[in-house]
Amino acid sequence: MPRSTSGAAWILWLYSEERLPAERTAAFAALQTQHLNVGRAWAIKELLRDLWTYRQGDTVRRFFARWHGWAICSRLEPVKQVARMLHRHLDGVLRYVTHPITNGVAEGLNSKILSIKRKAGGFRNAQHFTTAIYFHCGGLDLYPR
Repeated sequence: MPRSTSGAAWILWLYSEERLPAERTAAFAALQTQHLNVGRAWAIKELLRDLWTYRQGDTVRRFFARWHGWAICSRLEPVKQVARMLHRHLDGVLRYVTHPITNGVAEGLNSKILSIKRKAGGFRNAQHFTTAIYFHCGGLDLYPR
């Protein structure tokens, strides 16, 4: 049966290693010595973060193979599910590692356009909608000089 942490100590597991506040370092070290399941999951998660530091496909494949083996043998079902999902999408992960390009900017712009559409409650015609998009997303400086 898994042991649980007491009090607010569980929140320490949400920190990454480099963002752990200095005053919490001793408490976190004590928590790690208890060999909890959540501690094992944290260690597996932290190791996976190293994947994004590699830039060669073969190196990423070797690293991922070692990490995937550890995650699958962890006996932690949520970790195993994530490992399987990443394994299914390994081609996409490799593509991102070699070419770190995302569609985040396009998604953000699309979100802003949908927000404009929702706030307006509809437009009389497409030209008014286009004008509103240009107005809100165009980055125009409308202040007089």
